[in-house]
Amino acid sequence: MLKDAKKKINEEFLNTEITKMKDGDLDVVMKNSKEINDKISSSGALKKYSELAKIMYGMLNDYRRGIYKNVPWFTIGAIGFTFLYVFNPLDIIPDFIPGVGYVDDFAVFTVVLRFIQTDLHTYLDWKIARAKGEDPEEQ
Repeated sequence: MLKDAKKKINEEFLNTEITKMKDGDLDVVMKNSKEINDKISSSGALKKYSELAKIMYGMLNDYRRGIYKNVPWFTIGAIGFTFLYVFNPLDIIPDFIPGVGYVDDFAVFTVVLRFIQTDLHTYLDWKIARAKGEDPEEQ
């Protein structure tokens, strides 16, 4: 089962699925943000991503509100896809399977973070500049 999951969760799979993301999918993510955050925070495998998830939600929220626009749609789609994937209990490896149920969620998070790492750093720099009152360049 793990071998099959590893074969399915690769960059090509993620690229294909991320490009299918639509604005309505982001609505689902935002409406279920508490449940997604609870799942990430309570899962042993995903708990280490809880702080990154908060940053990703912040970026998504600021993007949706039109406050932060210096981000490619691919990054927004990747964040949305990641949260929808984690939220879905019946993904490649169903979450209810003890011990391995979150392995695929962990893999998706890991690969997507590699894709969007630079954009997350740019967003954090922007947030820090705003917090310091440095009036970052208008997005």
